[in-house]
Amino acid sequence: MPIFQVAEYQQRLSNVKQRMREAGLDVLLASHPANMNYLSGYDGWSYYVHQLVVVALDAPQPVWIGREMDVAGARATVWLNADCIEGYPDHFVDSATQHPMHYVADVLHERGWHTGRIGVEMDAWYFTARAYKELVEKLPRATFADAWPLVNWVRIIKSPAELALMRGAGEIVTRSMQVAIDSIEPGVRENDAVANITHAQLSGTPEFWGDYPATLAAVPSGAKSAAPHLTWSGTPFSNDVASNIELGGCHQRYHAALARTLYLGTPPTKLQHLADVTAEGLEVTLEIIRAGITAEQVEAAWRGVIRKAGYEKKSRIGYSIGLNYPPDWGEQTASLRDGDKTLLEPNMCFHLMLGMWMDDWGFELSETIAVTASGYELLTNFPRKLFVKN
Repeated sequence: MPIFQVAEYQQRLSNVKQRMREAGLDVLLASHPANMNYLSGYDGWSYYVHQLVVVALDAPQPVWIGREMDVAGARATVWLNADCIEGYPDHFVDSATQHPMHYVADVLHERGWHTGRIGVEMDAWYFTARAYKELVEKLPRATFADAWPLVNWVRIIKSPAELALMRGAGEIVTRSMQVAIDSIEPGVRENDAVANITHAQLSGTPEFWGDYPATLAAVPSGAKSAAPHLTWSGTPFSNDVASNIELGGCHQRYHAALARTLYLGTPPTKLQHLADVTAEGLEVTLEIIRAGITAEQVEAAWRGVIRKAGYEKKSRIGYSIGLNYPPDWGEQTASLRDGDKTLLEPNMCFHLMLGMWMDDWGFELSETIAVTASGYELLTNFPRKLFVKN
């Protein structure tokens, strides 16, 4: 059963079709797992093989195309009629001579969608160079265009039902962060702490069960805290070092993310100062967030605070977040950085990631928020400070 009402999927489809018309597309092949989910409801760990959802302007429903053994999963999760579910035989999988896009091309031929202008998601993680090559060769009467990230930009505005799921994800990650703070002790191996964290992420809360996050827990410690995106090892945590903790909560594939830093011992002055400045910058940044300002205006408020204190952050300070699958919970649309003139609108959601990484140490502080007409709604709820355990 799909998790949203059919009317919501139909509205999403209508919004995507409007974007297609504006882009001059007759057909869209959405291969990004989150975009497939968004349009059809499909949810399965099958994106390691080729699959996609076809949207045609002249069709009332999308068509899901995937591996034949995943058809049962499609029937269990999508809102589509049975004739809008297509499965290709297993001899197309991992074959040197046959490719799933041959089957896709045949479906497009059968449905009369093999001519005109077809959009493909050229920069989607699971749409390969060979997939594009095979489509072009099998559909010579079609003109192909890059449609990435058309659906992502539709997804950036969340519905009330989507926001409800993200609030649940916020509760999950808030609980998981407390488990992380409690679990990290001198002598405890990183992997053992992460095992506790992962248990909390998947257990969720009494109201919101935990789905698998699109990004694994990151707990870089000591000199590794100078680098983002590191996961864990079997090294024990030690005294007099900082550990950056970045986690995601996930419910029904919708995410909220949260980052904090924990120091075991007495933190050095430079770390405490950076933590104080970062927290001040976050408060100032949150004060200006509201519908009607641009993404770059948000970043400028942050930059003004840290520049006055003598710091610089070269990377963006946030990005849109919501429905997603590995390897990332970001939506790959708006970024809070200089030059991004995206106008903030109500129900856009952002992970404000204020990671400050130095030569051999670092500090992280983040929140997930939803934009409102007059400000923001905080989807995560955890004390904003440098955590210290002596």
